Formats: sequence, structure tokens, C-alpha cells
Amino acid sequence: MQAAIGNAFRASLVVLGVLAGGAPALGQMVTPVPAGMPDKSAYTLVNPIPADQLASFCTDRPTKSNLPCTVDPGHFQYESDIFNWTHVSAGGVTTDTFLYTNPTLKWGVSSQADIELNVAPAERVTVKAPSGRQDLTGVGDLFLRAKYNFANLDGGDFQATILPYVKVPTAKPGIGNKAVEGGLILPVSFALPSNFTLLFDPETDVLRNSLNRGRHANFQTLANLSHGLSDSVTAYVELWGEYDDDPSGAAKQASFDLAVSWVAWDQLPNLQFDVGTNIGLTAATPKLQAYAGVSQRF
Repeated sequence: MQAAIGNAFRASLVVLGVLAGGAPALGQMVTPVPAGMPDKSAYTLVNPIPADQLASFCTDRPTKSNLPCTVDPGHFQYESDIFNWTHVSAGGVTTDTFLYTNPTLKWGVSSQADIELNVAPAERVTVKAPSGRQDLTGVGDLFLRAKYNFANLDGGDFQATILPYVKVPTAKPGIGNKAVEGGLILPVSFALPSNFTLLFDPETDVLRNSLNRGRHANFQTLANLSHGLSDSVTAYVELWGEYDDDPSGAAKQASFDLAVSWVAWDQLPNLQFDVGTNIGLTAATPKLQAYAGVSQRF
């Protein structure tokens, strides 16, 4: 088991490196450009696609979901919490985690791929127990990600991507676990009638054991249903679940997530705001998470 997980982790690192370089080995999986759509294959990180050929603005916010879309080549996008609060209560101990911004920075490197960096520059963890209170403040862990779109680059009824990531342990103990970890996400979306979209995000992670330096598998999945309420407002309903197979004791989490995003100004179609809340459904899940965020493309 440990060897298999280690091989999977190393494989995700290899895929991350391949995608950052443009993923030429997966080129045969690309859906042909539909008739009438611009061919974006000639554009790169240093040869940006013209503004009048940009795809519709698309983000991995809000909710826990990751969408199959990538940033157009040569363009930059940020997606960030403005504020994020998570509340956990178990065994007489409450833990509140506050993120003061949490930006994901994205660069489009080809017509099919982008590379991404995420880190919370200021994170505070407050633990209250019968024995007293503890406050920790510092930078969060650094996440390096890459996303490769291999189906319907310009939208359509079906889209799919592969999204490996690696976590670099930049957070101090108590905020992070000082372990390199990683995983693989496979976002898949389906366009439904009446302006609905259904998204699935199966994910497998390789995490460090809580009691030793060994590794174990963690599995996540979600179903997200979104609906465009107008040209500028979208609502989201999501059911998320996780099974953490830690040898010290497996844990099951689940949450019911609600969110809304909107483009506030017609003259700024690449600027989006959002708010949302995640409600825990099991004892092991944070009871409540609330956030507000902003995304913008340049």
C-alpha cells in the first residue's frame, strides 16, 4: 500500500511538470476546434491571445469545486478569498481559522493548460480548550498546481481536465503539518437545459500520517449544480464528501455548500465577486465555513 501511494505521488509530480511545459504528449486527446471558433493553438505564455478572442471568464470560485476551464494563453488571473472563517468544535475544543486573503495566481501557458500558485499570506488559528487558549499566526502552505483541458476547450456540453497539485510545507506547525503532500483532481462538467451546469470533482490525495512520517490515501468528491440567474449572477449548490484513510483512525467528512457569484459592472466583465457558506454534515466536518472572495482576469 505504501509503495503504491508513493508511486502515485511521484506520478502526480511528473504530470505537474509535464503540464507546466505544455503537455505535448497529451495533444492527441484534444477535441478539434469547432467550426467558426478561433484556433488558439498558436498562442503561448509569451504570445498572448488577443482580447477579442478570450473565452468567457471562468473561475474555480466559489465553493470547493474546481472547474474544467483554463486561463487563456498569455493572460493572468487571480482568485482569492477576501476573508475566510472556519469553525470546528469537537470534544470541548473549538478551533477557529481565519484567512486574510488566500490568492490563487494563474498563468495561461497554452490553449489547453495553465499553471497555478496558491498561498495564504496571513493565517490565524485560535484554539480554545478547558486548559486555555492558543493563538497562532503565520503564512499558510504553498500549493503548486497545473490544469490541462483535454475536452472542448471553448466550452460546449461537456468539459474535462486533469489537475495535479503539490503542497510545499511553508506553514509552521499548528497551521500546517510540515509535510510535502499532493494529489490529483479530475474536474468534469456537463451543460444542462435551462442554463444549469453539473460538475463532478473526484480527487485522490497522498497525505502524511498524523502520528508518523508514513503516507496514506485521502479521497474526496463533490457534485456541484450551478444556475445562471441572470447574465451577471450565478448561484451554486454543492454536496461534498471526504474519506481520510489515516492509520490512526479513518475520518469521514461531508458538507452542504451554498454560494453566489456576480459581475458587478458591465464595463468590467473580468471582475467577479462571490460569497458562500459551507455547512458541516458529520461530526468530523467543520461546523461552519463562511467566506467572501474576488477574482479578476488581465
